[in-house]
Amino acid sequence: MAVLIGGAWPYANGSLHLGHISSLLPGDILARYYRMKGEEVLYVSGSDCNGTPISIRANQENTTVTAIADRYHQEFVDTFQRLGFTYDLYTRTDAKHHHESVKSIFLQLLKNGHLYTKKIEQAFCPIDQQFLPDRFVEGICPNCGAKARGDQCDYCSKILDPLDLLEKRCKLCGNEPEIKETEHFYFAFSQFQQQLEAFVEQAQHEKRWRENAIHLTQRYLQEGLPDRAVTRDLPNGIDVPVTGFEGKKIYVWIEAVAGYYTASIEWGRLHQQKIGKWWNEHTKAYYVHGKDNIPFHSVIWPAILMGIENKGLPTNIVSNEYLTLEKRKISTSQNWAVWAPYMLENYHPDSLRYFLTINAPESRDADFSWREFIYSHNGELLGAFANFVNRNLKFIEKSFASQVPQVAINATMEKLVQQQYELVGELIEQGNSKPALESIFDLIRASNRYFDDEKPWITVNEQPEKCEETLATCVFIIQNLAQLLQPFLPFACAEIQQMLNISLDSWAVNATLPQVINNIQPLYERIDVKRIDEELLRMQENEK
Repeated sequence: MAVLIGGAWPYANGSLHLGHISSLLPGDILARYYRMKGEEVLYVSGSDCNGTPISIRANQENTTVTAIADRYHQEFVDTFQRLGFTYDLYTRTDAKHHHESVKSIFLQLLKNGHLYTKKIEQAFCPIDQQFLPDRFVEGICPNCGAKARGDQCDYCSKILDPLDLLEKRCKLCGNEPEIKETEHFYFAFSQFQQQLEAFVEQAQHEKRWRENAIHLTQRYLQEGLPDRAVTRDLPNGIDVPVTGFEGKKIYVWIEAVAGYYTASIEWGRLHQQKIGKWWNEHTKAYYVHGKDNIPFHSVIWPAILMGIENKGLPTNIVSNEYLTLEKRKISTSQNWAVWAPYMLENYHPDSLRYFLTINAPESRDADFSWREFIYSHNGELLGAFANFVNRNLKFIEKSFASQVPQVAINATMEKLVQQQYELVGELIEQGNSKPALESIFDLIRASNRYFDDEKPWITVNEQPEKCEETLATCVFIIQNLAQLLQPFLPFACAEIQQMLNISLDSWAVNATLPQVINNIQPLYERIDVKRIDEELLRMQENEK
C-alpha cells in the first residue's frame, strides 16, 4: 500500500514554537509506523518562503525576503532533524522545482477552464505605493469582531479578503489604505461545490477526518463556495505564466498547498522513481496540520486536484486543535511562546515528543505547562518506562553476567504485548496518537506491577527458575516496547536497540530473545523540579 503523508508548511518568518510542533508531530508518528509495517511511505513537507509574512518580516528587519527565508528554513531543518522527524523530502517553496511545477498546475487549471480573469478593487497604500494583499492589511473580522488579518481570522477561522475587514490598516505603515482597481485570475471554486460536498460526506461516513475538519468544512460548503483570486500584486513569489500578467504572482493559497505534489515530483526526480502510486484513488493520503489550516486542505487543495484531474485526494485529515501555554493563547508578537530551538537545547527530544503526544489537542484545546511537562517526564517517561527498562537490564547485568535467560515467557504478559500491536496500530492509522501512546503506557504500568509482584531480587536465590522466567518475560516486553514506542520515542528506542542488539523494523511481536545485553545506560535523566519556577520566571521576563 502506498501512503502519502504531508506535514503543513510553516512560514519561514520566525522560529517554530510548541504549537507548531504539536500539530506536525503526528505526521512523523504515522510515517515511522507505516514504514515499520512495510508500506511504501512518502513523507513530504517544506518551508513556505513565498507568503506575505516573510515579506513583512523582511520589511521590519530592513533586509531581503531571501535572507529571512534562508535563515528560518535552515533553522526549521535543524529543528526537525533534532526532533527526529523522518521527512523523505523537506524542501522550500522558493525552490526552482516548486516554481516550475506550480506554473504547470496553474496552466493546467487554465486549460481545463477553471481559471478566469476579473477586474477587482484591492487595498492600496498611497504611503508605501503598493497593493496590499492578505496579511499586509489588518483590521476587525466582520464575522466575529475579533482582530484579524486580511487572509483569515484566527479566532473564528473564516477565510477573508482584505476588503472584508473593518477598520482596515496597512501592516507596513499603519495608515488606512485606499481602494484601487487591478486585474487578477480567479479560481472557479463554485464549479466544485457538489463534488466537494460528496467528498466530505464520504469522509464523514468513513470517519477518516477529525470532527473539527468535518464541521468546519461543512460550514464553508453550506455558505456556498465563492470564487477566489489566485494571483496577487506582490514583489515576491511565483510569476504568473501568462502574457499580460507580468509582475503578478500566483497566490500562496494555491501554490503552498500544491507543495505536497511538487515535493513528491522532486523526490521522484531525485530518486528516479515514478510517483503515481502516491497520487491516485488507491493512495492513503494523510494531511497533518493545525485547525487553522483545515480549509486549505479540506476545500482548496481537493478542488485544485479535481481541477487538474488528479485522483489522489486527501483521505485522512489529522487536524489538531490549539495548544495554549500556561492557560494563555500563544502569542509570537508578545513572545508568549516556548520556542522549539530552546527546548531542544535544554531538554531531551523524547520528552518533548512524549508530552506533546500524551497531551495532544486532538479533540479539544490542550495546555502546555512547565509543571506538567517536567512532572510527566519524571513520573512517566523516567519513572515508569525508563525505570522498567533499567532495573531489569541492570539486574541481568549484575546477577546473570549480562546473559538473558533463554526460557519460556509468561503467557499472560505475552498476550498483553501481542494485543498492543493491533490496538495501537489501529489508533495510529486513525490519526489518534494520544490514545495509542496511552495504551502503551498502560502496558508499561502493568509490566512494572508484574516485575514487583514476581520479586526477582528474592527468587534469584530461592526460586532461580521462576526468576529466569520473570527476567526473560521482562526482556521480551522491553524489546517489544522498543518496537511499539519507536514511532513515538525514537531516541530511547534506538538506545534499547543497541543494548539488546535487536532490529526495530517490524510492526509484529518479536519473540526471539537476545542472548546477551551490553552497555546498559539510563535512558533519561531526572529533571530538577526547580526548573519549573525558573522557566516560568524566564518566560515572564522575556514577555513583551
